[in-house]
Amino acid sequence: MSNYSKQTNWGQFIPLVTVFFFWGFVAASNDILIPVFKKAFNLSQTESMLVQICFYVAYTVGSLIYMFISKGLKQDLINRIGYKNGLITGLLISAVGTLLFYPAANMGSFPLMISGLFIVGLGFSLQQIVANPLAIEVGPVETGSQRLTMAGGINNFGTTIGPLIVSFAIFGSATAANTEVSVESVKIPYLILGVAFVLVAIMLKFSSLPTITPTNVENTDDSTPGEHRKSALQYPQLIMGMIAIFVYVGVEVSTASNLPAYMEKDLNFATKDVAPYISLYWASMMIGRWTGAVDAFDFSAGFKKILRFLAPYLAFGVFLLVNAIAKHDLTPFYVYGLIIIVMIICDVMSKGNPARMLLIFSSAGIAALLIGMLTKGMVSVYAFTSVGLFCSTLWPCIFALAINGLGKHTNQGSGLLIMMIMGGGIVSLIQGYIADLTTIHMSYIVGVICFAYLAFYAIRVSGILKSQGIDLDKLTKGSGH
Repeated sequence: MSNYSKQTNWGQFIPLVTVFFFWGFVAASNDILIPVFKKAFNLSQTESMLVQICFYVAYTVGSLIYMFISKGLKQDLINRIGYKNGLITGLLISAVGTLLFYPAANMGSFPLMISGLFIVGLGFSLQQIVANPLAIEVGPVETGSQRLTMAGGINNFGTTIGPLIVSFAIFGSATAANTEVSVESVKIPYLILGVAFVLVAIMLKFSSLPTITPTNVENTDDSTPGEHRKSALQYPQLIMGMIAIFVYVGVEVSTASNLPAYMEKDLNFATKDVAPYISLYWASMMIGRWTGAVDAFDFSAGFKKILRFLAPYLAFGVFLLVNAIAKHDLTPFYVYGLIIIVMIICDVMSKGNPARMLLIFSSAGIAALLIGMLTKGMVSVYAFTSVGLFCSTLWPCIFALAINGLGKHTNQGSGLLIMMIMGGGIVSLIQGYIADLTTIHMSYIVGVICFAYLAFYAIRVSGILKSQGIDLDKLTKGSGH
């Protein structure tokens, strides 16, 4: 069995992943809010995109505020207040944002609505800065990126059911075809969300999550070369990792954002028939992450091999079940089971090394986008959707590579990475702009460029880490089976 220095602490990990679930729930529900607001407030397509921009830019603003406060305190803010209080504060900020939806709906005010979303995003940015390193922290270092993948899988459970629950709350049942949209209907789901945030904050207060950050206790820097560095920005793996997060969130969000327009324009889909495919895209992220999360469990090697094949199809089953409940026709989706095999092969080939995984999955992402661009009809739809499969494990790979060896600068590095989530809004806009100049079909070249950078980062970062005395193969094989 394994020779872990410490076991994953599930009592700490489980309250932590509820936060990941909410991020997914809200981020994907924004896709439902966009058409609702567009109709209710008579907005142009660009104006309705303010929903995404407010939400994603809040991450950047939140990270900057965090850095200024840390500078003012002359000490990292989270090192000062501790992980647990950081998460609780973030949740309460988000709760304030959801409460704004109530007066905003009563007054019918779009600016107040997106201000509410902005504040929810601010709270999320603080939660993200804490929760990502913490997911790596609550167990053995060797399986840190797998635990992040698993937290991501819970996040995507949120993205898969969030849009369905929120649209049900706003429109009633899927079959009722309620076309009258009132902003009033947004109040209740978001109030319930606010209450949930507060309840989770209370649960965290009484959980066994560490209150202090481990970086205070031991300065891990002494053992690594480069302990003289004054700031996280002096680590090349972090600088390149920031660009990597920017383009990664960019390709992930823009592929999904532009898919409905492609299916409506080029393939003559009715707007209401697009939803299951968007749901499949986010479910693809879940399929990939459930597969990557297998290594976070302390199972025997043989059982893990079986789980590698079971986990993705279990996640696919969740997608089919949710859409069956929503009374969607499942026939077009069965063929997707074959595409999942490609992702499983990529996963097995990567052998758990985050840099190798980043290279293999980015290359597969390029292939998927090129197939989508060079074909028409349903083949292209499945090719574009499968980008979700190949994006699925990239966040934890990039995150783990970028903060590797940062020692006491880890929280600062984490904040800088979260700041780059704004790529989700910006790359979507760039792709939309290129789609206007050419065609939506051709605009996916933007995604190809994003993946190409990620492949380049994967190749470069191993060398950078080696020069700092960090061997990625040793790090991953340390989980010894």
